[in-house]
Amino acid sequence: MAAAGSGHENWSSRSAFILAAVGSAVGLGNMWRFPAEAGENGGGAFVLFYIFCVILIGLPVLLSEVLIGRHGQANAPESVRRLARDSNASEGWSILGSMGVFAAFLILSFYCVVGGWVAYYIGVFVSDLFQTGLTGGAFEGRDPTDIEGLLPGLFGNGGLMVGLNLGFLAVTMFFVARGVSSGIEWVAVYLMPLFFVLFLCITIYGAFTGNFGDAVAYLFTFDFSKLTGEVMLAAVGQAFFSLSLGVAGMMTYGAYANRDTNLGETSGIIAVADTGVAMLAGLAIFPIVFAAGLSASAGPGLMFQSLPIAFQAMPFGSLIGLAFFIMVFFAALTSSVSLLEAPTAYVFEKFKMPRMVATLIVGGGAAVLGVLSSLSFNDMAEFYPLGFIPLFAETNFFDTLDGVTAKLFMPIGAILTCIFVGWIADTKLIDDENGLDGLLHKTWRALVRFVCPAALLVILIMGLLG
Repeated sequence: MAAAGSGHENWSSRSAFILAAVGSAVGLGNMWRFPAEAGENGGGAFVLFYIFCVILIGLPVLLSEVLIGRHGQANAPESVRRLARDSNASEGWSILGSMGVFAAFLILSFYCVVGGWVAYYIGVFVSDLFQTGLTGGAFEGRDPTDIEGLLPGLFGNGGLMVGLNLGFLAVTMFFVARGVSSGIEWVAVYLMPLFFVLFLCITIYGAFTGNFGDAVAYLFTFDFSKLTGEVMLAAVGQAFFSLSLGVAGMMTYGAYANRDTNLGETSGIIAVADTGVAMLAGLAIFPIVFAAGLSASAGPGLMFQSLPIAFQAMPFGSLIGLAFFIMVFFAALTSSVSLLEAPTAYVFEKFKMPRMVATLIVGGGAAVLGVLSSLSFNDMAEFYPLGFIPLFAETNFFDTLDGVTAKLFMPIGAILTCIFVGWIADTKLIDDENGLDGLLHKTWRALVRFVCPAALLVILIMGLLG
């Protein structure tokens, strides 16, 4: 159903909007980055401060982005422009929407590379399942160093890396090209429930077969001596990135929300669900890792190297490993769909072209950057595109895209969003959209005006300082 006067489709229901927005937020940032960050930053101290940051920073910015989209009922730059015009402010503020759209495009191009890694491990566990059967541990008879070497082996195969990346991107494009109701919403309504079912099953499996007690103690024992400035900064950054803020996705999805949707309440549900998934990711991964006697501080290799080794010692290891990576694939896909939708919505609305054509144009551009990102692990490993800038002097193409978006576009976009919503946009228009009243409204406005910009500025400065 189209939104009145906008040509925009709407979500069929509030629950569809929530599932889609949760799917946008819940991705590799929860499944891969959160356990790695928690493992490297002291466990419980990091987790506690992370939850604190979600409430004080993530949620206020999330609500700000969604209400801009719902008010504008259009792509992100146009939604900002409409709110600015209705507030008698400069339409030049649309730049913050444009920055988000561009950031989403850049992130999509290397995000699909990591999505390809997930697809590769699905294939690995499917093959292993046929060899070992349902009940045995994964990779029977193989040396742990051999299992650990699967990821470096993938990195060394440029052709396979490119193929997996393009395959994951093609699946993402398929759903976005189908539109909101029959494509994006379908992914949310069907894949997100499947994701949560698999997630709960694997968490329960880890509780009974892994070292669940140590995992709980690790994640929820708060040793405040470990709450250093470095740990706090990591928690702030994780809370911000986990909710997919600063990349126009929430503005775009907010534009499809019906007028009777309470955005304050809905944003709270999204933030709680996203944080809950991050917590469950720790409770699903760490019991298995601890039971195998592996380190929690393995960093980014925790999911792709430590976990496959841990599955070797577990009953039904091949089956659970396969289910785990299918679950991660679902999470990655719902986020990549959001990343592609933001620039696609802009292109097809701005240039009045069919959605299919816009999807092919944006996806084609992402494919080019994705190929370069894939090759940066092998054939182009010594190509440093921004090597003349000290901050990016030794970063390959993949890491450069990651660094530019994470250290510049996302925090700057979020800071501008806070300034625009907190200080520039008409107060009555904002109050009509946010769904809050009383103390909650006053608290949210204070956070958006003062606390969030200050915290995001710290993220920006520390990121630039390396």
